[in-house]
Amino acid sequence: MMEKIIILDFGSQYTQLIGRAIREAAVYCEIIPFNQEIDYSQNIKGIILSGSPFSVNETNALKVDVERLINFAPVLGVCYGAQLLAKHYDGVVEKSEKREYGRAILDILNKDELFKDITPFSDVWMSHSDTITRLPASFYISAATESIPVAAFGSKNFKYPVFGLQFHPEVYHSTEGKKILQNFITLCGCLRDWTPAHYITDTIASLKEKIGDKKVIMALSGGVDSTVAATLIQRAIGNNLFGIFVDNGVLRKNEFEQVIASCKSAGLNISGVDARQYFYTHLAGKADPEEKRKIIGKGFIEIFEQEAKKISGIEFLGQGTIYPDVIESVSVHGPSVTIKSHHNVGGLPEKMNLQLVEPLRALFKDEVRKVGAELGLPAELLNRHPFPGPGLAIRILGEVTEEKVNLLQNADAIFTHALKKSNLYATIWQSGVILLPVKSVGVMGDERSYEFTIALRAVNSVDGMTADWAHLPYSFLADVSNEIINNVKGINRVVYDISSKPPATIEWE
Repeated sequence: MMEKIIILDFGSQYTQLIGRAIREAAVYCEIIPFNQEIDYSQNIKGIILSGSPFSVNETNALKVDVERLINFAPVLGVCYGAQLLAKHYDGVVEKSEKREYGRAILDILNKDELFKDITPFSDVWMSHSDTITRLPASFYISAATESIPVAAFGSKNFKYPVFGLQFHPEVYHSTEGKKILQNFITLCGCLRDWTPAHYITDTIASLKEKIGDKKVIMALSGGVDSTVAATLIQRAIGNNLFGIFVDNGVLRKNEFEQVIASCKSAGLNISGVDARQYFYTHLAGKADPEEKRKIIGKGFIEIFEQEAKKISGIEFLGQGTIYPDVIESVSVHGPSVTIKSHHNVGGLPEKMNLQLVEPLRALFKDEVRKVGAELGLPAELLNRHPFPGPGLAIRILGEVTEEKVNLLQNADAIFTHALKKSNLYATIWQSGVILLPVKSVGVMGDERSYEFTIALRAVNSVDGMTADWAHLPYSFLADVSNEIINNVKGINRVVYDISSKPPATIEWE
């Protein structure tokens, strides 16, 4: 049985970072809400209690069965998790005189197994408003900072080791935080054998067992997630996977033909549907972003269902769902208030009486790329920038028309080509062009023009939750601007978006 470490999520914004750090150490881990029942029959080697925006002193504080946990496996509490452990054993947790947030210097007082090979006085990151002011008698202080007497603690008075950290080891600013987490992994006795190759072997075997000789239908987009998921399914069941790629009229330039060709070269059984005019007709006169999203989502489902009916005996629907999607849907806070209407093919499994197949639901985005590389998929596909489900429809502010799509496709193609030619494409996380509902006066030779304005957008991010604008060279931006204006008739002005997320978003709609 595969070994794992589980993280009980109390709602911290950093919980996924803990999971990523554990995965990077070649150990499988799962993030589950603190109040979800734990399956103790699994091979759980360690348990981590996450941070939280809440206080352990609140009347309805989030709690778990601490006794059951510490008698089952080694436990590490982080921030709220540490305070929960201390309070459970009659320690004292009080409101700090001021919120402790930011970098601090860690003074290691007791170099136990958790701090093995950790440099004295290394940087750690604090983010809390409560402080442990008195530690229970059964614990010892292992580290402090200038303002926090109990920055880390431990105990060997239980069946398994128990540790608490008042700082966040998972964030970038904790310089040796990942090493601390790796020390915890070592204490848990993990083999560290969870690799892309291991994942592929296990996943293909489980897909074969689940699907057998049945047929699977899947919507392909040419993106990383759907292509890697489809390749895993295809390796398991061959041509019993039927991929469908719908041209919704708002793809990038020549993307329809390129995706069909690349999927076929990867051995995927794919068919394409040209539905451009259907979408242009239904999008006519629609300017509201969410209305455009819903039209594209509904139209896609309608066309996908029509194509699926042409194939007899379909019992499964394949999807490229990845782990952040899964975590979001079972979050301690509940499902997100706003679920994007175009995500995957919502409603189809129930409507068509299909079972879901989601071979990537345990992986983060970077892990999907690693699995794809192990499968032998081309780097150009794996390193492709994220592209929104509604495509260029939400990069055209206002009404979508075929003429505007053509303008944006040509400008986007020039920008993307220039990024690749200048070796900048791989240095940024996402790029795109936005067509603004703004016309301005320009001069073309001896003539005045009155044409559209576009905005170039390039950002750096890890997971899309936050992003900073990419500092592209001025000379590069000048060249791209000139090339677009000189070659795309209908555009006479180019601007560059230097907004970060937050407060802005990556996409404009």
